[in-house]
Amino acid sequence: MSLTSNLFLLFVAAAVIVYYLMPAKARWLVLLVFSYLYYMAGGARFAGFLLYSTAVTFISGLMTGRALDQKRKKAARTFMILGIILNFGMLGAVKYTNFIIENINTLFHGNFRSLNLLLPLGISFYTFQSSGYILDVYWERCKAEKNPVKYALFVSFFPQILQGPIGRYSRLASQLYDGHRFEGKNIVRGIERILWGFFKKMILADWSAVFVDAIFDTPEKYPGLALFGLLFYSIQLYADFSGGMDVVIGIGHLFGITMDENFRQPYFAVSITDFWHRWHITLGTWMKDYVFYPISLSRWMGRFGKWCRKKMGRVTGRAMPICIANILVFLIVGVWHGAAWKFIIYGLYNGLIIGISGLLAPNYRSWKKALHISGKETWYHVFTVIRTFVLVNFSWLFDRPNTLRETGILMKNLFTRFSPAELLTIGAGKEGTAFTPYALLIIAVGCVILFVVSVLKEKGIAVREKIDALPYPAVVCIWFCLFLTIGFFGSTAAIRGFIYAQF
Repeated sequence: MSLTSNLFLLFVAAAVIVYYLMPAKARWLVLLVFSYLYYMAGGARFAGFLLYSTAVTFISGLMTGRALDQKRKKAARTFMILGIILNFGMLGAVKYTNFIIENINTLFHGNFRSLNLLLPLGISFYTFQSSGYILDVYWERCKAEKNPVKYALFVSFFPQILQGPIGRYSRLASQLYDGHRFEGKNIVRGIERILWGFFKKMILADWSAVFVDAIFDTPEKYPGLALFGLLFYSIQLYADFSGGMDVVIGIGHLFGITMDENFRQPYFAVSITDFWHRWHITLGTWMKDYVFYPISLSRWMGRFGKWCRKKMGRVTGRAMPICIANILVFLIVGVWHGAAWKFIIYGLYNGLIIGISGLLAPNYRSWKKALHISGKETWYHVFTVIRTFVLVNFSWLFDRPNTLRETGILMKNLFTRFSPAELLTIGAGKEGTAFTPYALLIIAVGCVILFVVSVLKEKGIAVREKIDALPYPAVVCIWFCLFLTIGFFGSTAAIRGFIYAQF
């Protein structure tokens, strides 16, 4: 069930009604039942993978917690490592086995056949979330859950299971288990957030996808549109993913549950580091807490840092371990995105920029001082935002194209061909090219609305709260107009799922 389908909306409405009709103590069970119903609706065969991940991490967390209570640190470490290996082992087996086979065949001219493996929905998200729980238990950030049924809800909570956000047990579990009482403000808050998500997805993402698919899938046919392909993909990816998060977080509000935010105006970032603090925030914080810090603070990295300071000097020597840790983190981010070399290059691209920027930080300060730039100038801030936006857009060349060959074609076209008129030859909607100018206009107006809202939020203005503070008839009118806008101007080209639901 797509998050924007009528069937899903009826499913959510049924879940909300049943949830509040049940006694408070049993409401978490309602969430569990509906979570498994939702997941199995995508394919009952996928439930075995979800149950496996749940069982492995529950048992590992329980045994780790007991060993810690008994002051058996080595045993706790063993249980933790075993749980992580078994959990990520499943993810690696189903997601990367065929990728490994293909590369073995290429390197050694082998003829091994690819395996017919299932790729369960949302496996990357619930694997990361449940693995984070084991590590939190080991580091004593939370106590191990002793009720396997309650723990199953933490892993499977249906709004977030397919595309996040990646929740933390310490912040999410208690909200899931508490029987929240019905409050009208939560329902209103949830519906408003869902509508905003639908606007992003159905107006911006789905219309942009029409042009993205044409330009990226047939780069030879539209050689003059490589630049537009990147810009449309920026719109599609952000509106699709952040719109999905709005829907997910809005559904959480309907049950009185507040989930972690996953986006914060990422295209206003002033550096790639800042971009990843604003984009897919829960993945970034997961990587920071569970990968970056353990690597950068490890003994072997400490010895490496000491060697670097001795050979390269104090400043460079201190920055080098952080640089290496960042590159390793983004290598994992690339692998997480998918089993293909293009994703590995995508991760390394981001990691190298962040790592090299860290090494050159003293040089940047010297250059700015020599040029009398304080960093507070408006023009300089705009320059850093545009620079970062360009770097981010260039990274999409390793993310969206189907093959590295197509990446090469698009990269060449980007610097050699420019023909905006080709946009009008791409069919949009059921009326084909006759509707293309209107589709472009819809995207342009939608981008203006999103930009204005983003600017206000960047300035610290809580837009939704400001709207809700208006007289009640005005509030109803604004949200009703948004609802009509989605209905009248939403994409008619095709029904599209969310991009990250495939991870």
